[in-house]
Amino acid sequence: MTLYAASSPGEVRVAAVVDGVLLDYAIWRPGRPDGVGDVHRGRITAVVPGMAGAFVAIAGADGFLPDSAGAAGHGVGDILSVRVVRAAQGGKGPRLAAATTPPGSGPPILLQPGPNAVERLAALHPGAVVVNDPGLAALLRPTLADRVSIGPGWGDTIDDAIAALTDPAVALPGGLRATIEPTAALVAIDMDMAAATAGRELKPSKQEAANRAALPALVRQIRLRNLSGAILLDLAGLSLRKRASLAEPIRTALSTDPLNPRLLGFTNGGLAEIQRPRIHPPLHELLAGPHATGLAALRQVLAMADITNPPWLRAAPDVASALESDPIALTTLANRLGRPLLVRSDPALRSCRWAIEETVRA
Repeated sequence: MTLYAASSPGEVRVAAVVDGVLLDYAIWRPGRPDGVGDVHRGRITAVVPGMAGAFVAIAGADGFLPDSAGAAGHGVGDILSVRVVRAAQGGKGPRLAAATTPPGSGPPILLQPGPNAVERLAALHPGAVVVNDPGLAALLRPTLADRVSIGPGWGDTIDDAIAALTDPAVALPGGLRATIEPTAALVAIDMDMAAATAGRELKPSKQEAANRAALPALVRQIRLRNLSGAILLDLAGLSLRKRASLAEPIRTALSTDPLNPRLLGFTNGGLAEIQRPRIHPPLHELLAGPHATGLAALRQVLAMADITNPPWLRAAPDVASALESDPIALTTLANRLGRPLLVRSDPALRSCRWAIEETVRA
């Protein structure tokens, strides 16, 4: 197993590769980390009996601390130390649990950062950690020591596998295809016959075998995309009775996931109901929005760094604002280019739009 970390301005993409196959993938944005594992000194701002918990002000956010995780017995204004156990996602703030670190006194402040994505996956996957940047190597060596080396990236095959994670359609073994559709409330996954087999009548036993063969690859996609919360799976072409017979194969496939997702059962309509813990934001959320758009623009600027005239970035106001609020991304790019990047906010551009312009010299 090899863990690869590819650094670009404001972002580190992390891939765990086993025998040439992508097993885990994560994105770490040092200027805007998801905060999971961070320990904060917090202050309770509201107790909400109807929600069985309290809202706690922490550095840069307001989180929710359930009574069962440490809020019981505390009141408004109380200071306590809390750990972030679930990142802010889906429009909701971070979820907290009481921590044992003495909080001290004073305003909300970060007391101890949690592990970054490289450290988190390195704990899960013993083996070499290969990075593409000396600065990143120096940052990781205090915790990962001689596991870290500087070397080439993960190659085209893994690059293609990562790019495919943005596609809702997934080809699966057994002649099946899955369509993955995240919504605000749940993730819907529809399995059906791929084009090559869609027109053929398959016996029920062959349909069951095809679904069974596809399950490990489908679960790997759930893990790679970090889909979480309620997941409803519509198996391909099986009666309600036959669907229930696949409960054990589904559980077996899910058992390979370190987050321990559970099959809750089947709905009256025959949908397999899976619950996977929400901890880090799902990939589709990380890749959406002005900040992700701005970091993609910076990668493109860096790729153009050898052109004769230095480029500048014309960006929609939301993209320009997101980059300006990232304390690391633009500084990192400036260090690599040897000069700061000019970013101009252009109200004429729609949200999440940008263009790279080349400086015209007289």
